[in-house]
Amino acid sequence: MPLSSTFSEKTFGDLPGWGEDDHLAAFAAFRRSAFHAPVKPYRSGLLGVDFNAFAEAYAEARAVSAPNRSEARSFFERHFVPMLVKAENGSGLVTGFYEPEVDASPVRTERFTVPLLSRPADLIDIDDDNRPAGMDPYLAFARRTDGGPVEYFDRGEIERGALAGRNLEIAWLAEKVDAFFIHVQGAARLKMTDGRLARVTYAAKSGQRFTGPGKILSDLGEIPLDKVTMQSIRAWFKAHPDRVDEILWQNHSYIFFREAAVDDAALGPIAAAKVPLTPGRSVAVDRLLHTFGTPFYVDAPTLTAFDQKPFRRLMIAQDTGSAITGPARGDLFAGSGDAAGEIAGVVRNAADFYALVPRALLDGAGR
Repeated sequence: MPLSSTFSEKTFGDLPGWGEDDHLAAFAAFRRSAFHAPVKPYRSGLLGVDFNAFAEAYAEARAVSAPNRSEARSFFERHFVPMLVKAENGSGLVTGFYEPEVDASPVRTERFTVPLLSRPADLIDIDDDNRPAGMDPYLAFARRTDGGPVEYFDRGEIERGALAGRNLEIAWLAEKVDAFFIHVQGAARLKMTDGRLARVTYAAKSGQRFTGPGKILSDLGEIPLDKVTMQSIRAWFKAHPDRVDEILWQNHSYIFFREAAVDDAALGPIAAAKVPLTPGRSVAVDRLLHTFGTPFYVDAPTLTAFDQKPFRRLMIAQDTGSAITGPARGDLFAGSGDAAGEIAGVVRNAADFYALVPRALLDGAGR
């Protein structure tokens, strides 16, 4: 597959702030993908960045741990060529995500009444091979019935008890809004009442389209669109507890989880690329277009939430999300806990994306 015209070749000197970045931190994240690559190859994206072209860079990353920033920078400059990614609407966009950390109980109590659920047995994957005529082609999950697959219960139905009595509860939370934002982020650390630090990560979803509460509240005139952040949404819910269900049930999508270990407290959950996310260095991209493991240099000069400086960092594509669509669209992983949430909740900035394309791919094309 030829490289898409979405890419235009640049030099590393064209990348604003390239020389000042911490390439060693990016190399550590890249190396995690390098070790996963032989286990299960990543699927190549539709823009033509072939997974196989990473073979030489991955092999070197597995064999050698870069000792300092200079060596890490040389590694990326030796193996890759920067390509500006053409944005669909004139400018790229970055948002942020994080891993919430909340108190939880292994059993329902008077305080902890909101469950996080595991995948139900009757939830099946659906595609063009088993999709009934007339079913929404967007749906990737369905409910198995004797009469064939049907659309799964939506958020409102589940929260009103459609799955009650199936023993699907992994843990119980105190607040419905906390549970919702865990659904949005797709993972969480749980500070259990029995003293354990546990983790849940995405297992499946009911399948319906996601409708964000920020858009709903903006459309209702409750929060101006340019003021919609995770923080402003939380504040609105706190001020209107009687309207939480009214708003949240308009988002029909519901997320199911699985339990996972917290092997390294400095890293995030294992995400779509099957490696732990690195705070400030992992980015979620459009999985259909891009190839996991691709380094992206992100230039977002108006974004200063991470370190009070213009955001100019080398990131590694290691996750995806249903809201992350388009070639110049990324979701930056800010880390775990409340501090990371404060960062992620305000990120919505214009950005230029530079994909670092393997030199082997370009050389193979006869450049």
